[in-house]
This record gives sequence, structure tokens and C-alpha cells, in this order.
Amino acid sequence: MRAVRLERPGQPVALHEVPVPAVGPGEVLVRVRAAGICHSDVHYRAGRSRVEPLPLTLGHEVAGDVVAVGSAVTTRTVGDRVCLHYLVICGQCEHCAAGREQFCATGLMLGHFTDGGWAEYIVVPERNAVRLPDNVSYEHGAVMMCSSSTSLHALRKARCAPGDVVLVIGAGGLGMSAIQIARTLGASQVVAADRDARKLALAQRLGATPLDTTGLTPEKAADAVRALTDGRGVDVAIELVGHADTVQLALKSVAPHGRAVVVGLNDQAVPIDSYRDLIGREAELIGSNDHLLGELEELTAMAAGGALVLDEVVTNRVPLEAGAINAVLDALEQHRAPVRTVIVP
Repeated sequence: MRAVRLERPGQPVALHEVPVPAVGPGEVLVRVRAAGICHSDVHYRAGRSRVEPLPLTLGHEVAGDVVAVGSAVTTRTVGDRVCLHYLVICGQCEHCAAGREQFCATGLMLGHFTDGGWAEYIVVPERNAVRLPDNVSYEHGAVMMCSSSTSLHALRKARCAPGDVVLVIGAGGLGMSAIQIARTLGASQVVAADRDARKLALAQRLGATPLDTTGLTPEKAADAVRALTDGRGVDVAIELVGHADTVQLALKSVAPHGRAVVVGLNDQAVPIDSYRDLIGREAELIGSNDHLLGELEELTAMAAGGALVLDEVVTNRVPLEAGAINAVLDALEQHRAPVRTVIVP
């Protein structure tokens, strides 16, 4: 089968011909129908985030059809439409037992530490194959496995509740899902902050109050947030960019008892005024990492019911070809890519 793989950090991904993976007793073989290209994949290709063993097939946003099942499989059958939970865990260690599966002692992430979905076929454990409703496309199902699920987990970590005012910093793929999910969770207002006029226009169509932060310091941007929220600030700020300035914006925008949740990957030191940013308002700074299997079922229900619509989010489709995929990764690295791109093998 064809697979697009990372051979060495800092080098373009390349097309390979590899065997179709064998199916173990508790596993399912999935014919890939759509696989997302995520900004994390840019970090993997560049070598900013370790990938092993190499060469490795990238792709952690995957949806498709079950075409074979192992002898011990009981919950999936050939022909099932599925989207794939990208965390392959043991299910038995201390963290798994406590519902912290992101920290499984032997956990592996598809497309990061085990072969992912930029291929014609992929094998995963039975539990990783989540049913995809018939009225949700493969493309949307794939994207939901990362951008939507990460956003839902962050909002859950923030304890987003009915009536809350929410700030979403970064109106990309994650941000568009975060806007819709926050509204579904009962947010009374969602402010979307970004520097891209096209993305802000889409955010507004999805129900957010747009805020263009071009040229604004974190302090000035936070003043603008308060001006849009009757001077009070926000209850929840979700930071999806990965920059010191946007982390500061999240903290400086929250109201008393507000929660700032950091999702964006960032290797910069973030200056924090411990009194003004945290103590004085009893604010919280929270990290959010990945998502949980149970949240994926909640997401698919949202999408099936029309609460999460990705028609204007998934705007670009490319074939399973190295040149096309490298071009999308280049555009993402230069912050000029469409909101979300999927590979259609």
C-alpha cells in the first residue's frame, strides 16, 4: 500500500510502498477515507517534536471503513464507518484506571510514535475505532479527532458552564470548533481573537464576536476584550496559538475567578505578574493536553445533531501524494494555509 512517511527530521515527507499491516486478535484494519493535516505535523517534520521510530507514517486525524477484524473483536464489524482515537493505551495502568489516559505508561500516539493514517490502511486496537454517524462525513470525522476533541477537552478543563463568557484565542481549526462547542455548552458570549480577517469573518458566521488583535500588545488586546464584554472580562480564555503574547492575553483577559487554559505549543518563557494576573483575581492558569476517548463519543453526537458544523472549516482536500502534503505543511508553517486540510487517499 501507499504511505506518506517522515524519514528524517527537517526533511520533506516522502511516499513509500509498504505492506498492508497485519491484524492482531483485538485489532481492526481500517481503509482510510480521510486523514487530516495538523499543525503538529509541521512540528514533527521540522524536528521540533520528536518522532520515532523512523521512518514513520504520519497522520493522527483519521476516519475510514473497517475492512477486517481480529478474532477477539466483539464491538466492531466489517463495514463500520469509524473515526480513530489517536491515543493507543494499555487501559490498565494507574493513569488509565484514573481516567488520565493521556499519561498512560506505555501510551503511543498515532502518527507520532506509531504509524498513523497518511496511508491507504491502518491497524488500531478495537477500542480506538469510534463509530462515525452516517450523516457525518469522513473528512469531518477525521478533523474532529484532533482539533474538535482538543477544544472540547480544553473547555471541560476550564469548567465551561452555561452563562460563561468565553474568549477563543486563535481562529484556526481548533478555534472554529471551540467557538461552536462553547456555544453548545451554554456560553452566553464567545469572543474570537485573531489577526486573519478571513478567519475572523468565519468565526463571526459561527456565532462569535470577532476581535482583530493585529498590532496590539497583550495589555491592549485585553482592554479590547473587556470593551466587548461590558468591562468585566471573560470567565474562560482558551489559548490555541502557542506564543508568549497570547498566553499573556488569556491571563490578562479573565475576570475574577476566571480560568485561562493553554493549549498551543510554545517553547518561550511567558512573563506573568503573579499578583495582577493571578492572585489579585484568584484566576487560574491551566494546561490542557490531548483528549479522552469518552469525549469523542460526545463530539460525534454533537456533529450528528448539527451542533458542530465543519463545512466551512474543512475547505481543502489533497491526494495521498508527498508533494501535495509537503505544500500544505509549508503553508501551515508560514501561517497561510486554509483553516483545515484533509488527505483523501
